[in-house]
Amino acid sequence: MAWTDKINDYVAHSKAGKYFQLEHSGAKRERKGTKFLTEIRAGLTTFFAMAYIISVNAAIISDSGGTCECIFTEADPVCDLNPDYMACVYQVKLDLIMGTAIIAMISSIFLGLAANLPIGLAPGMGLNAYFTYTVVGYHGSGNVSYETALAAVFIEGILFLALSIFGIRQWLARIIPMSIKIAMGCGIGLYLCFIGLQTSAGIGLVTLDKSTLVGLGACPKEALSAEGVCQFGRMTSGTTYMGLLGLLIMGILLLYRVRGAILISIIFIAITSWPRNSSVTYFPHTVSGDMMFDFFKNVVSVHKMDHVLGKFNFDLTGKDIWIALITFLYVDIMDTTGTMYSMANYGGFTDKAGDFEHSTYAFMTDAVAVSISACFGSSPCTAFVESGAGISEGGRTGITAISVGFGFFVSIFFSPIFASFPPWSTGPALIVVGSMMLSGVRNINWDYPGDAIPAFITLAVMPFTYSIAYGVIGGIFSYILINGFVYLVDKLSGGRIQPDYSQREDWWTSALSRPFLPTWIRYLVAKAKGQEFDFSQDGYDFEDDEPKHVVVEDSHHDHGKSNSSREMIVDNHVHETTSYDSKSFNEKH
Repeated sequence: MAWTDKINDYVAHSKAGKYFQLEHSGAKRERKGTKFLTEIRAGLTTFFAMAYIISVNAAIISDSGGTCECIFTEADPVCDLNPDYMACVYQVKLDLIMGTAIIAMISSIFLGLAANLPIGLAPGMGLNAYFTYTVVGYHGSGNVSYETALAAVFIEGILFLALSIFGIRQWLARIIPMSIKIAMGCGIGLYLCFIGLQTSAGIGLVTLDKSTLVGLGACPKEALSAEGVCQFGRMTSGTTYMGLLGLLIMGILLLYRVRGAILISIIFIAITSWPRNSSVTYFPHTVSGDMMFDFFKNVVSVHKMDHVLGKFNFDLTGKDIWIALITFLYVDIMDTTGTMYSMANYGGFTDKAGDFEHSTYAFMTDAVAVSISACFGSSPCTAFVESGAGISEGGRTGITAISVGFGFFVSIFFSPIFASFPPWSTGPALIVVGSMMLSGVRNINWDYPGDAIPAFITLAVMPFTYSIAYGVIGGIFSYILINGFVYLVDKLSGGRIQPDYSQREDWWTSALSRPFLPTWIRYLVAKAKGQEFDFSQDGYDFEDDEPKHVVVEDSHHDHGKSNSSREMIVDNHVHETTSYDSKSFNEKH
């Protein structure tokens, strides 16, 4: 027995292995194929895919100016020319590098321990931009101060916690139609790919185009206009080709099933981008490049957070702060619900009712993480879609999330190193994971327009609006409008005018089979009435709790043929069968 097998076997048979439901641990519901060292590797993969948030989030939030003060003048309306103010803003950025790492560390470890899910948490992209440029304004030019905006984020976390404790967030997740839930994961895959193709967190293959919104980029930095438009030299950027090389390495290693394929590629491209005498260096000989390289050379650095730690102002008298609070609330609900469900479905933790294992603890942890983010000076924390990178590496338990947290813990001390992973090293991982997540598109019910159109809107709107929340909202509203109209016409006509319902997906039977009230409230009600309460009545009903008999139609054959070739999956073994009149849907892999 190899030493790796001995370690995996030892941990699996320990109390920790049973708690995290590792395979052969004797847990009530073991997670098949899970091994301790695989979980560690998956966590590191997710961490490196997420590591860009350390520097990116700090750069975005520091654009708000933080607690720095400046008197605006007509000649310098946003204090860009004030050296003292800009020096203060740079200190805020260094504070936020530390703060972002600490937020991600605490939140990810907390989620892994409480919910046993392989999902990393960190301050979310999109919400940080809304926090900075819409609520506070660039260098504090908005209507809400930085301190008051942090107070709104802190209150949002408390409201989230209340919604999670009373089961409202879980109920919202269950009642989303199944096709939209599947489309959410596919849309997030496209969203991830879009991020990986851009410059800020990817390989720079796609840039802004004023005529078509986006266009082919890959031009050198000197060819970019102030707005980020590629003016000349398309497909001449060395860093883009480094990113494409990383994508090629990942693809080849994945084909040969090399363990840690994504992680190997990220580290290789990052290390080759650090030397300064290279045309693809991450530290060019510019003012910003010199600043980043000086920070990189520190290697070990612990920065105080004097400008951001616990800076609250609970003056909520203005209308703008309430608008911001409500916006944070509904966007974060849709964003986190969509991401968590999609990651859980990708990892195989969703059940027939549309819920996922330990959802209550997951949502409560996320709520607490939002308030933690505010304490360290950042916008709301959320589940990261980059968690799919770790799941694709075999991560299935909370050990993966704890490993992510450990990575961010190390980055607190080695923040100069981890803040220096270039986006073209992590961008390929987002593209690859996006392609993996899009595989679920085959399970959408395309045969019934009432399911297919809202699902398509969901997965299309996410990347095009750069928002998971807007995709979910678009899909849900279109589903209600289309199917609501059909329902009204059906009822008003006495059933004489109705579409062909035979292809419609029945998602509501299992979704509404569970009670609305959470377990603890129903327990208290039963106790008050002197009744016995069965805690196992809400036990998760998973697809693989019994042998699977899932028929998958062969896409190469015409559906109109009476004798179609199919594959039957029985206990994860594939058998070829011939079927004449059976029809089924593979709801989940």
